[in-house]
Amino acid sequence: MPIRQMKESSEQHLVIKTQLQNSMNPVQKAPKTAQNGKGPPSPSPPQEPHNTKPHNQTSPPSKSRGRRRNRGGRKSDQGDVFMRPSSRHCTVVHKPVSANRAGALVASTANGTVENGGNLCELEMGFPTSSKSLSFAPRPGYGQVGAKCIVKANHFFAELPDKDLNQYDVTITPEVSSRTVNRAIMAELVRLYKESDLGTRLPAYDGRKSLYTAGELPFARKEFKIKLVDQEDGINGPKREREYKVVIKFVARANMHHLGQFLAGKRADAPQEALQILDIVLRELSSKRYCPVGRSFFSPDIRTPQRLGDGLESWCGFYQSIRPTQMGLSLNIDMASAAFIEPLPVIEFVAQLLSKDVLLRPLSDSDRVKIKKALRGVKVEVTHRGNVRRKYRVSGLTSQPTRELVFPVDDNSNMKSVVEYFQEMYGFTIQHTHLPCLQVGNQKKANYLPMEACKIVEGQRYTKRLNERQITALLKVTCQRPRDRENDILQTVQQNAYDQDPYAKEFGIKISEKLASVEARILPAPWLKYHETGKEKDCLPQVGQWNMMNKKMINGMTVSRWACINFSRSVQESVARGFCNELAQMCQVSGMEYNPEPVIPIYNARPEQVEKALKHVFHSAMNKTKGKELELLLAILPDNNGSLYGDLKRICETDLGLISQCCLTKHVFKISKQYLANVSLKINVKMGGRNTVLLDAISCRIPLVSDIPTIIFGADVTHPENGEDSSPSIAAVVASQDWPEVTKYAGLVCAQAHRQELIQDLYKTWHDPVRGLISGGMIRDLLVSFRKATGQKPLRIIFYRDGVSEGQFYQVLLYELDAIRKACASLEPNYQPPVTFIVVQKRHHTRLFANNHRDRSSMDKSGNILPGTVVDSKICHPTEFDFYLCSHAGIQGTSRPAHYHVLWDENNFTPDGIQSLTNNLCYTYARCTRSVSVVPPAYYAHLAAFRARFYMEPEMQENGSTGGGAGHGARATRAAGESGVRPLPALKENVKRVMFYC
Repeated sequence: MPIRQMKESSEQHLVIKTQLQNSMNPVQKAPKTAQNGKGPPSPSPPQEPHNTKPHNQTSPPSKSRGRRRNRGGRKSDQGDVFMRPSSRHCTVVHKPVSANRAGALVASTANGTVENGGNLCELEMGFPTSSKSLSFAPRPGYGQVGAKCIVKANHFFAELPDKDLNQYDVTITPEVSSRTVNRAIMAELVRLYKESDLGTRLPAYDGRKSLYTAGELPFARKEFKIKLVDQEDGINGPKREREYKVVIKFVARANMHHLGQFLAGKRADAPQEALQILDIVLRELSSKRYCPVGRSFFSPDIRTPQRLGDGLESWCGFYQSIRPTQMGLSLNIDMASAAFIEPLPVIEFVAQLLSKDVLLRPLSDSDRVKIKKALRGVKVEVTHRGNVRRKYRVSGLTSQPTRELVFPVDDNSNMKSVVEYFQEMYGFTIQHTHLPCLQVGNQKKANYLPMEACKIVEGQRYTKRLNERQITALLKVTCQRPRDRENDILQTVQQNAYDQDPYAKEFGIKISEKLASVEARILPAPWLKYHETGKEKDCLPQVGQWNMMNKKMINGMTVSRWACINFSRSVQESVARGFCNELAQMCQVSGMEYNPEPVIPIYNARPEQVEKALKHVFHSAMNKTKGKELELLLAILPDNNGSLYGDLKRICETDLGLISQCCLTKHVFKISKQYLANVSLKINVKMGGRNTVLLDAISCRIPLVSDIPTIIFGADVTHPENGEDSSPSIAAVVASQDWPEVTKYAGLVCAQAHRQELIQDLYKTWHDPVRGLISGGMIRDLLVSFRKATGQKPLRIIFYRDGVSEGQFYQVLLYELDAIRKACASLEPNYQPPVTFIVVQKRHHTRLFANNHRDRSSMDKSGNILPGTVVDSKICHPTEFDFYLCSHAGIQGTSRPAHYHVLWDENNFTPDGIQSLTNNLCYTYARCTRSVSVVPPAYYAHLAAFRARFYMEPEMQENGSTGGGAGHGARATRAAGESGVRPLPALKENVKRVMFYC
């Protein structure tokens, strides 16, 4: 498609004209619409933003609206020029970009500057290197829409200390890598010198390089000599003693006045040093009492550990973090669980791991590999030396059994067997000589330890991947009803007894023992529109859910050519045929046109021949239909199918260009109506249809979406699991492809460097020998596909970004906003639609509870807060534009609200505007008839990124390749390949246009 392209776009400055306006906007009142369940609100003109003066308004003709509801929707016939204007049935208001509330951005980049909030925006290719002068969008006020209520949050008010906090640098010689040993050294120093040299101060220590005190120490620099006894050498025998030199040197004083001003909303920049000191102080005592893991603490004494299988057990604990909020400093406490290695004798651990009696049978080669993988890096203590409990870290496993192991005892190469050595040296008879020995120490000087003489040391967290059985067992432990979780949190706070904590007292920190009471609002559910031919043409969800009874999909697609492949031995052909018939009927009842007969008979195949079987079905069907390709492939899989699902998706989506729907054997036998209804929803969107749309969307009444063509993006990056040191990270971006419905999303994926959070392929340029400088990347491609699908260029961008931690906000915003700008500018000079950039967080520890657990009207069936509950005060950021939204009804356990943080807002959303839009979108998720917990574009991006990990297999992982590249097209693949990251196989064109990841 010819595109008007900027030459040398990476060299050019982009000039954005802005209108500076008052940064605090009045709250926009919600339109009065019927929400009593008796009927949908009557259509009304779109609400325009309060600061916009629309011109050339025309009321949307009803004919257009009706046509849009029919099957398939209108295809653009004007997709060959990006900027060509096009008429649509929603009012289009062209207005200047307004950056009044975006936040001031004056940040250095590698080759230029980015300025916003004034009149110039200069963007040049390169990685933004500075974030110091970036300020996020300020809070424009508070939301008013929804029924007001009170909820409780697991935040505990912390009184700000009135003492000076001082930081000192700590240098320990010889250098120690273990935090535990560092803490032991400093604890001994404090024991010896607190009353004298330390001037009675009780310092808090981070276990590394920093020491903190309330008030100054009597010196600016001092050196100490500390002798530490190795307590692991036994009770009665001689103990090893090591001497360390500790140098303590004054570094800086934390500015508590700055912190006070920040909490009061008078300063926008958070004093991270002061917050870090307070966090370390409040963690000091727990670090001594419990096993610290990240920001959490675990202990077998908090609750009896539960076995997870294969030598693992779950430990309960709590998460703790100090947070700046509108109510002041807050201590966020939540319950936590983690998998630990059971402190068993090694032989018992191995027996559990292999699920067999290892004392009687010899080990196979595969057994040895499994044991070596499980025990490598694990700390064990010896049990054959009485009170002497030396600890070692396992480095490997011998290939020979213990009875065959010998080693040199002197320089004359005299050899001695391991069995003889242990008998002579320790009087220990090795009973199970058919088992291998553990290797401890390094490869040059490895020591042998018999399995039966070792026990696993307590308190070692298991960091490798859990199997499905272990995950299920761990979830049972962690899944707590809201009332139980709330009680456990309160009990934890009482047990921690912060009022008695010597460190909290020393630093003058006081912690409340009451959960914070917070004002909340329950946003109304949106009306959903279904097809006119159904008995129910629209629907108002109740408590976050509804069903498809008496409804038909608003855009039901046609499936004329389909086939079924059966990989499950236990499913006979008659059963498979019956299932396919039931599914076809459900699709028809739901509003699709679905041919009840497959193109070819159901094909039975073996899982190990997946590629051969898929290609056979693909070509057989094409021959039968005289060259027409299959539209849909149904696949019946065994319940435990290993890599089959991933292999099938990889082959279908990157090789054959087939849309597939997999069904597990257990569902094929059961044939539940609910299951069939959900599968029909998935099939329809994979075929390019819509299941439902927001009534407000097709009535053009969504503020800052319905007025001008708006594209909504979702983006996520998924990283490899712990222990996978070379696998690439996978980035995915999805974007809405319809307006005003904003329901259909196309998705693109790419692989990038290991654990890289910034999405590298949002915008790319590379040099072509013939065509010169070429622009590409995921944002650009999705903008072009939006234009092709709708006949409109997007005049507004809303970007939901998942998976970003608070520490990465600056980096991600700078880099990715820059990429969005460049992608837009590469399509036409001065094309800069206003952007709203919102980070979505689910991995946080804020939980909201009903104020009164006896009031059933304030909760859903699971005892959780009602869907639509939104909080934007008290526990939220002192100055920035964030809110917590629980958009879904709980099923089991305690609901986790999503945390939305608006980092950049050139569209000037009101709090009600962005909160209502986000909540309403959660009702448009295509795979079920429930509102979901995360805004769908972010959810879809996560699904697409997860799907793309299958595309790496088996080639990329078997040969140990370190990466992947852009998997969404030849141009981006090439660009990614040049960066040294191996590209993913490209998605087929017909696949990337639809919601293949559903």
